[in-house]
Amino acid sequence: MQNEKTESDHVDRLRAQWDRELPDLDTEPMTILGRAYRLSNLVRPSIEETFASFGIDRGEFDVISTLRRSGPPYRLTPTDLYTLLMISSGGLTHRLDRLQKGGLILRERSASDGRSSVVGLTEKGIALAENAFRADMASEARYLDALSKEDRVALSALLRKLLISLEQAPSGDPA
Repeated sequence: MQNEKTESDHVDRLRAQWDRELPDLDTEPMTILGRAYRLSNLVRPSIEETFASFGIDRGEFDVISTLRRSGPPYRLTPTDLYTLLMISSGGLTHRLDRLQKGGLILRERSASDGRSSVVGLTEKGIALAENAFRADMASEARYLDALSKEDRVALSALLRKLLISLEQAPSGDPA
């Protein structure tokens, strides 16, 4: 196997092309953000396949996993859900309709405010959320086999630092 310093990846090849075409432009941001984007695109099909094996898509998993990790009684308002998921209320309604048809969630009137509703996981939904998440984590862990434990810790810390800086900036804009 070639030495890590002499191997090139997709981003290295793109940068070399841009360096040739626009030698005055600093393409260093691609070394991080381009790789993050490429990694996401490479693993997405496997993640989607994992969820499909449970009869749900990624968006549906996002809903049931958000409910599951909220803790007992695994209920949230639709407003809480679409805020946490960063999707529109219409997008959430479509997901909730599919999940309710599948017997994974219930929609009920709020006991504290009869004008609002709550969304809760059924026993079937709780089990599916847990099993799908376990399968997803096992699948994703295999992608990290090339990194040592120390590399994983360091990479995670650097990504956290970058993400916090972006999350704290207005609209995710660092400027």
